[in-house]
Amino acid sequence: MAFPRNRSKERLHEIIFEADTPAGKRFDIILLIMILLSVFAVMLESVPTLGTGFKKTFYVLEWIFTIFFTLEYIFRLYSVYKPIKYATSFFGIIDLASILPTYLSIFFPGSQSLIVIRALRLMRVFRIFKMINFLNHGKVISDALKNSRPKIIIFMSFVVVIVCIFGSLMYFIEGGYNEQFDSIPRAMYWAIVTMTTVGYGDISPTTNFGQFIAAVIMLLGYAVIAVPTGIVTSELTKSDSDMAKKSLQTCRYCSREGHDNDALYCKYCSELLNEESLPDDI
Repeated sequence: MAFPRNRSKERLHEIIFEADTPAGKRFDIILLIMILLSVFAVMLESVPTLGTGFKKTFYVLEWIFTIFFTLEYIFRLYSVYKPIKYATSFFGIIDLASILPTYLSIFFPGSQSLIVIRALRLMRVFRIFKMINFLNHGKVISDALKNSRPKIIIFMSFVVVIVCIFGSLMYFIEGGYNEQFDSIPRAMYWAIVTMTTVGYGDISPTTNFGQFIAAVIMLLGYAVIAVPTGIVTSELTKSDSDMAKKSLQTCRYCSREGHDNDALYCKYCSELLNEESLPDDI
């Protein structure tokens, strides 16, 4: 469905959503300062002496911050062509959740302490300072872990088998001489702690052969750490080589990000990303 272009919406959207424009960067910096101040105020209010001595001041400040963020949320809804898309997006939900506690405190005293959720909005700093690649790399890590899952499951299954074998072996070796190894499950617990190099020290072998087996398990522990790391690193290399540099452009229709720098249309809803690329007579 095509929406008629609205110049006021376009301009407001550029200021509020686009961090790669001067006006957008200024707005987001002001927004981040307000978020930091509001979170800082909540933290100070939780200090008994300050909360009691400056109760009225904190109350006024909280409503100032809440009104500011409420207006910002309304402007965000107005500046997009499909407000429901923004309202149900990750940042849309966080923005709404950051202002609700103050209004709820009118009916449920004490709920205003939940406004520390505003700290989550600091994630916008990645957009402001053109650090979108940090978010892209986060997606790369997520994809690498997902692609590594079959190999890691197989490897961990092998580790479980090794733990069962060494646990049973240590129970056979130490069971008659060391009361700490009083069952196979307890011996398996010792094997896991030793193999993962945690080493609590609550259980330890006393026989020479048992200590030799312990040394073998300690050496295997390095493989337990190294192998999954190597698997994930391999997948990270593949994902990173395929990752294209993304722009900070936000779709005015579906509020999604992560488009290629040369993209003209949104890859999620197929709408035009930049209305300036259209002829003036359209």
